[in-house]
Amino acid sequence: MPRAFAGNSIFTGLVKNHVYKSPYSHCSESYRNDAFGNRSYSDLLLGCCPSFRREFLLRIEDTDRERSTPEATQVILDAMKWLNLDYDNKEVVYQMNRLPRYKEVVDQLLAKDLAYKCYATKEELDEMREAQKARGEKPRYDGRWRPENCVGKPIPEGVTPVIRFRNPDDGVVTWEDGVYGEITVANSELDDLVIMRGDGIPTYNFAVVVDDWDMQISHVIRGADHINNTPRQINLYNAIGAPLPTFAHLPLIHGEDGQKLSKRNGTVSVLQYDEEGYLPEALFNYLARLGWGHKDDEKFSREQLAEWFELSDCSRSPARFSMKKLDWLNHEYIKEYDDKKLAELVKPRIEKLGGDLSLVKDLPGVMALLKSREPTLQALAKAAMLFCHNNPVDASSLPAQLKDKEDASFEAMAAFVRKAPTIEWKKENIYGLMKEIMDEQGVKVLHLAIPLRVLVTGAEKTPSIDATLELYGQERVLTRLNEGMEKWAAQRAGN
Repeated sequence: MPRAFAGNSIFTGLVKNHVYKSPYSHCSESYRNDAFGNRSYSDLLLGCCPSFRREFLLRIEDTDRERSTPEATQVILDAMKWLNLDYDNKEVVYQMNRLPRYKEVVDQLLAKDLAYKCYATKEELDEMREAQKARGEKPRYDGRWRPENCVGKPIPEGVTPVIRFRNPDDGVVTWEDGVYGEITVANSELDDLVIMRGDGIPTYNFAVVVDDWDMQISHVIRGADHINNTPRQINLYNAIGAPLPTFAHLPLIHGEDGQKLSKRNGTVSVLQYDEEGYLPEALFNYLARLGWGHKDDEKFSREQLAEWFELSDCSRSPARFSMKKLDWLNHEYIKEYDDKKLAELVKPRIEKLGGDLSLVKDLPGVMALLKSREPTLQALAKAAMLFCHNNPVDASSLPAQLKDKEDASFEAMAAFVRKAPTIEWKKENIYGLMKEIMDEQGVKVLHLAIPLRVLVTGAEKTPSIDATLELYGQERVLTRLNEGMEKWAAQRAGN
């Protein structure tokens, strides 16, 4: 059964390759991407679409030994797990485990004179390029070690050769791009690219062609910055006798400043969004919407995405990554989230902030109160600290806040403290008691709300005070109010 593949990393140094297998023998999709921020995310999400997907495979392109560490690979796996991007292959495919296969294909190309050994040193190549630049030419390999160009030329000692692909000299490479339409590149614009380094490790352009051939990839979908790689790869496909996949290139993602996103300008890894308190389903939704759209729909489920997605709906123009938009979408998800589940997600964040959860009897209730106000899980945790502390009661700020109404406010609070033990501790009863005292003593709500907030919570601003007091619990509220009224009275008496 043909398969579809998503190559290179879609996250910053994270997820590298995703392989999708289509249920249809005539239709499978291959998706490629490099760094998070350097491309559209639509390709990542194509694997959810029923017309493209049946089997989701993972391949790690780890031939760059400097960046491909066990730690980096684990981040890939962790990021995919967090985004709920599961894969079906029991064993992840690692390119470094396929070196014999790449050598096999290289040897075949060498035997057919479609590749050759190049003994040019780095210094030689640098000198060549500088000379070309000086002449106003495009820097490119000049074919000096093509067999016909080095007849009788001695092989230099101590130089380990690389293997170069013999690119066709004439003609053009043309393909119908799934996003940009027909694209044509003259072979005269392409030089003989290195397909295997001196250490026997293949280069990207060669390894992925062999991999896609072996994995029966039918469609390659990747960032627009790979357009220059495509004609080179097409020539490689033809040379090794592999069927050509369909190619589609997606526009890159720009930041709010209009510049291409990259690690250099602040792009972060996927897992950092987890640390900052974004929900995986919200991030998934947002990334799917970048460079693709369905009418005016901004928020949608994975099932809806699977039903709606069409490659033809992908934009040719760069999408802009907006943190403000992501915050809005994440907040929409948070507001609809189950309070108990939300509490479980926020609990470890509160603990990390030093909050005492033993003080909170109803954390889901706290979430219900706060979730309409906060856009991220981390913001929710910080807001929930209002209920998770037992800081000393402080009445020192009350005179300034109440100004010339301090006396009336003190008497109203004294009445509240006397009557509060007699009511059932629900927010509607708390508000009813406040209303009763306001009517009896002719004070405004702020004359009760301000001292209640300050003495109970220590904060000058809180969600609705009746709901806040209910969640604090009657015993805890009365304990803090009694202590606070004593300090306030002593303060008023000048003690």
